[in-house]
Amino acid sequence: MLAYIYGYGFGSNWLLLVGIPLVIGLIAQFRVHSAFKKWGEVRASSNITGAEAAREILAAAKINGVQVVETNDFLGDHYDPMSKRLCLSTNVYNTPSVAALGIAAHETGHAIQHAAAYAPLKMRMAIVPVTQIASNMLPFVIFGGFIFHITGLITLGIYCYMILLAFQLITLPVEFDASRRAKIILQQMGIVQPGNEVAGVNRVLNAAALTYVAAFVATLGNLLYLLTVRDRR
Repeated sequence: MLAYIYGYGFGSNWLLLVGIPLVIGLIAQFRVHSAFKKWGEVRASSNITGAEAAREILAAAKINGVQVVETNDFLGDHYDPMSKRLCLSTNVYNTPSVAALGIAAHETGHAIQHAAAYAPLKMRMAIVPVTQIASNMLPFVIFGGFIFHITGLITLGIYCYMILLAFQLITLPVEFDASRRAKIILQQMGIVQPGNEVAGVNRVLNAAALTYVAAFVATLGNLLYLLTVRDRR
């Protein structure tokens, strides 16, 4: 829509740099929901919920002061390093499924990163405030630039996307490392068993990892597209 408003239409640049990454993002989201649905119905032999697994992992890592709380957001699981709250969605918090254990362990991996002063996580935390400003500005900047043909606003939008791209780039090792830790810890503690359960955890976490890659590709595509628009302008 933005390309059409600006007067260039949905050309090859838009399709290559924006349209294709958008499709990749949709595929990634579908894979996450599909994997969670499938493995969310498979009960783990340990018979513990995501919340119980998270607390056991935190205790084994000797991490105190982190609250494990329930959130109503579907797949809204996250770790908040500022408040030291590990938030698990209802289906993860209360369910002893393979998918729930994988996601809970992944988020607990972030708490372990925080306790260990993991450098990429510290970098991500440092850039969060400026990222939030860029995210809030971006819709108004881009929309104003395309509507009023103000090149300066398009340029400002480019800077916003550069900030978001840096954030996405830093996020990749943070998320990959949390998943790596989760896969190891779950097996070491006997929370999931080799074979079907380990395979299920891997598929859920690998599908989730793809969403972060897709987000990076989409941000990069939007940045490159805006650069071509500014050059034409």
